Amino acid sequence: MSEAPLILGVSGLRGIVGESLTPEVAVRYAGAVGAWFAHQDPYVDTTDIVVGHDGRAGHEVVYYAVIAGLLANGWSVIPIGCATTPTVGFAASSFGTDAYHQPAGGIVITASHNPQEWNGIKVLTGLIAIEDGVPGISAPSAADANEIIRRFEQGDLSWPPYPLGGRLKRAASVATLPLDFADLHAQKVTSLWPVCHHRNEALRVVVDSVNASGTRATECLLRRMGVKHIQLHGDGSGIFPHTPEPTKENLSGEGGLCDAVPGLKADVGFAQDPDADRLAIVDEQGSYIGEEYTLVLCAAALMEARKAEGRLQVGPTGGGKPVFVVNLSTSRMIDDVAAHYGAEVVRTPVGEANVVERMKQLKAQGRDVVMGGEGNGGVIWPEVTYVRDSLSAMALTLALMARTGKKVSELVAMVDAMGPGKQGYCILKRKAPLASKADAVPVVEHLTKVYRGEVGAVVDTQDGVRIDWPARGVWAHVRASNTEPIMRVIVEAPTETLATETAKAVEARIAEV
Repeated sequence: MSEAPLILGVSGLRGIVGESLTPEVAVRYAGAVGAWFAHQDPYVDTTDIVVGHDGRAGHEVVYYAVIAGLLANGWSVIPIGCATTPTVGFAASSFGTDAYHQPAGGIVITASHNPQEWNGIKVLTGLIAIEDGVPGISAPSAADANEIIRRFEQGDLSWPPYPLGGRLKRAASVATLPLDFADLHAQKVTSLWPVCHHRNEALRVVVDSVNASGTRATECLLRRMGVKHIQLHGDGSGIFPHTPEPTKENLSGEGGLCDAVPGLKADVGFAQDPDADRLAIVDEQGSYIGEEYTLVLCAAALMEARKAEGRLQVGPTGGGKPVFVVNLSTSRMIDDVAAHYGAEVVRTPVGEANVVERMKQLKAQGRDVVMGGEGNGGVIWPEVTYVRDSLSAMALTLALMARTGKKVSELVAMVDAMGPGKQGYCILKRKAPLASKADAVPVVEHLTKVYRGEVGAVVDTQDGVRIDWPARGVWAHVRASNTEPIMRVIVEAPTETLATETAKAVEARIAEV
């Protein structure tokens, strides 16, 4: 048996192809997903699941194994080929007239930002949407993901006997839609009011899609927006030109995006991960501004568009204050931007599914939910899809640039000036090993007890423990990782000195346990 890692979690399954991720593993996991879907009451009238892949080289083995597993489990499959994760979500939401008649969900063959030799299986479901009465495909909840894992590990697959297998369908056989879902996704984004601005055509953009699924969708989006653009790594080959996570380190190499933007006299650079659900931004000077700014620039874009239309707040009968939903580890930049526009922020446990679930709950209550997301460059614009979406993030960033006439560096300075120190934000991220996730429990309990007794501290225990000191503009979040045997310690403050001091103080308290 291979010693290569097989990672199972809320984001699905990931492994090294041919070692921990074999065709047999893919078929069994798809069977577990199919069996789980079959036991969800809202899906009794649907037989379809949409399947796509992120385009990384060698995807075919996993792609067709997953399709085979679903077919053998009695599900009919609508294969849409190379597609971003949000495009698969958008496609699955495009069939049918309401939540009860759309496909049960979607599956994306992707390992997200993992290196070339990896691949994975990511699940999207409509179950949360149906329960809340709001249509739209999204990531499964942690409880649902754990149930899929249980079925996979215990072999609870329930293969139906012949002749109850599913059918392979062409999209045209189930809907009167063209087959280019990348362009349909782009068309949906550009049809929305904040994006349509006459100055977009003056902008020049460089995009690094790491030769994966974002290539085609981004081309469709920027062509529809009339933006001049250059695809730095957009040949669609699935061969990554660098480690595919859109971080500063991976984009700063010679000839990389940070070089290309000023070298080509572009206004902005965008970097996607292979399945294009995250977006990082490089400013006109070639500086990597950090993924946290992606979320807040998009929030500002939506609020500036509302401001231009005189509808910053809808009022008591129309949802009250606008709301942004983010996780507990996301920068307080979003709080400051929201406050600037008279909006509020609701926080959730870490995980895309938790953010989406809360967005839909608030929306079902009649709240004015503008946007959600996470500080890793993941923007969830519900008018497009309840999946993190780099296309939405690109369009909103360009809309903000066009509407304000500001360069990216100037927009960053604008956001920094909203902070408690008026000069920016400093985030420190540290980690410590854990023998097991359970080992984090006494640490969290101790920190909760200590800081609940401290004057000026506000404690949130939804996910580990987050401590806010609002008067100082400082916060710390301590939690066990969902994907690694580590404890994460994240601290943010107006200055590096204050952030370092706070991190040391929190770590000293952790050492007391």
